[in-house]
Amino acid sequence: MIAVLVTGGFTCAEIGKRIPLLNRIGGSSLVTIFLPSFLVAHELLPAPMVQAVTTFTRSTNFIYLFITAVVVGSILSMDRRVLIGGFLKIFIPLLVGSAVGLLVGGTVGWIVGIGFWRSILYVVVPVMAGGVGEGAIPLSVGYAEALGADHGQMLGQILPLVFFGNLVAIICAGALNTLGKRRPHLTGNGQLQPVSGKQDRGARSSPATEASTGHGSAHADTTRLDVATIAAGGITGIAIYVLGMLIQSLFGLPAPVAMLFLVVMAKILRAVPPSLEEGSRVVFRFFVTAVTYPLLFSTAVALTPWHELVEAFHPANLVTIVATVLSLTATGYYVGRLLRMYPIETAIVNACHSGLGGTGDVMILTAAERMELMPFAQVATRIGGALTVTTAIVAMAHFKVF
Repeated sequence: MIAVLVTGGFTCAEIGKRIPLLNRIGGSSLVTIFLPSFLVAHELLPAPMVQAVTTFTRSTNFIYLFITAVVVGSILSMDRRVLIGGFLKIFIPLLVGSAVGLLVGGTVGWIVGIGFWRSILYVVVPVMAGGVGEGAIPLSVGYAEALGADHGQMLGQILPLVFFGNLVAIICAGALNTLGKRRPHLTGNGQLQPVSGKQDRGARSSPATEASTGHGSAHADTTRLDVATIAAGGITGIAIYVLGMLIQSLFGLPAPVAMLFLVVMAKILRAVPPSLEEGSRVVFRFFVTAVTYPLLFSTAVALTPWHELVEAFHPANLVTIVATVLSLTATGYYVGRLLRMYPIETAIVNACHSGLGGTGDVMILTAAERMELMPFAQVATRIGGALTVTTAIVAMAHFKVF
């Protein structure tokens, strides 16, 4: 399975890199996500291979291993001041962006004939709900109970919109990455806000980092750490996730969210030794470099139905979704700039609010080439999505919009 996923994932990524214009808006990610889905729908991939990839993806659910490595490694390799300031500030562009996205999406939907409240509840909210498992499914159940409708039919109406919203967010992230390369002063290259002093962007001040990389960069791809320390860093991440699962079983808080809070507290309280922090950083870099495209390929084959993507291409829906995602992303850009954060990074995090859950975060951040933003993307997707779904279900129960 490793051979199949690596071959498929990196082949699609190379194709995307070589397509003019598309390679400027995250072509590698787009091709890796949508080409396998198209090939599966048209039976152009061998059926036994598709079945094997689907079984592997669904049974192992290894996207959570990926998210664990990325979240734990990126947080532990952050400067503490950046981490504390970033988590306190990121809610402002998210809240403002969500409000603007609802208003703009509803207005555009009203203009194209869908209706203001119907656009918000049936188009904008599904896009900002936080994916399928945590967003579209509970949203469709809540809507069905409020209206006395069929849950499956409601899910079929919502799901294509979620996929298309994720596509628009991926394109926005790729375009922002290109903008960052042309105007370096607008981006922290994965860091949310500037650090005072002489520290490099994304750098940590721990002696372990400087000893291992020679210059203190948190995102360098070389290290002198021994294998045991790197393995311990990986096990540290897994242990934190297992604690998150325990919290989920006791209190109902989703394990990825619990893990996020646990690792942030561990970093703030300096509960993890510098050597394990550096080991986690190396694991993080390995997953970003070697696992991202195979993961996208497996997701495209197993979890991205082509026909549901095509069904979303209704002109009124398209215009409304594009307006929603663009307004959400643009608001993140300008609010981030006002807060003296890097505007490209805040815009990318806001774009993740319209993503396909954890899988969407991986897709969007891959297109943006800023996987270091995964912790903040998880805040946007999971916490922002949960608040959006809860508010929408309550509103549907009161307004009864059919």
